Amino acid sequence: MKETSSADGQKLVPTGEDKTLLRVEGLRSGYGQKQVLNGVSLHVNEGEIVALLGPNGAGKSTVLKTIFGLLRAWDGVVMWNGVAIQNRRPAQNVRDGLAYVPQGSRVFADLTVQENLEVGGFILRDRRQIQERMEQVFRLFPILAERHQQLAGKLSGGERQMLALGKALMTQPRLLLLDEPSLGLAPQVTREVLNVIRRLNSELGTAILLVEQNVREALTIAHRVYVLRIGEVVLEARPHDLTLDILRSAFLGRT
Repeated sequence: MKETSSADGQKLVPTGEDKTLLRVEGLRSGYGQKQVLNGVSLHVNEGEIVALLGPNGAGKSTVLKTIFGLLRAWDGVVMWNGVAIQNRRPAQNVRDGLAYVPQGSRVFADLTVQENLEVGGFILRDRRQIQERMEQVFRLFPILAERHQQLAGKLSGGERQMLALGKALMTQPRLLLLDEPSLGLAPQVTREVLNVIRRLNSELGTAILLVEQNVREALTIAHRVYVLRIGEVVLEARPHDLTLDILRSAFLGRT
């Protein structure tokens, strides 16, 4: 397994005040007989935004799917709040405070905004609790409150992405796994969506593991960054330590 280093060559470790929510060690996974992840190790601390960057095909989405239980972990450990959860059912992970938002603003187009949020709260049994969570989502996303009776398929791309985030927030997760939330969005809308992600973190304290192709924008909201290449983490850094040359070397494998 390749050892991770910081931008200045020093290994990054959590401070004594940090509480590690998620720790992944030596994760290997793939599709069919094709191995994609070759021993990925990373961690996310409580209240932290961590960006997972890298070129197309590096395995970023595969990392999120394997952590969440949508793909089988071939080897390695996924520790959630001190408990090993690799290969556990996604529904159990949701109950324990993990949420996953896949690429492409996945919403139910034929359901209203409100109905989509109700589906997002599927683990909640108390109708009053569902209503309280929905009101919290509406405070975060006023546009969704205005359009709560509108079909999700009639929303703009940015509004659908906000609804996808809102669905995930119905379970009040401690950690959000976000897979390219800016995919297919115009630059201005991308900035709006990433600003919402920043607010989720600052206002709710939600930790976030963010896969994002828009490197420049991701660096404006992340506390730490991992770069993945060919299924391995090749760099761990804080955004202020990164330069264009460091990123280019990490993405392209140049020394």
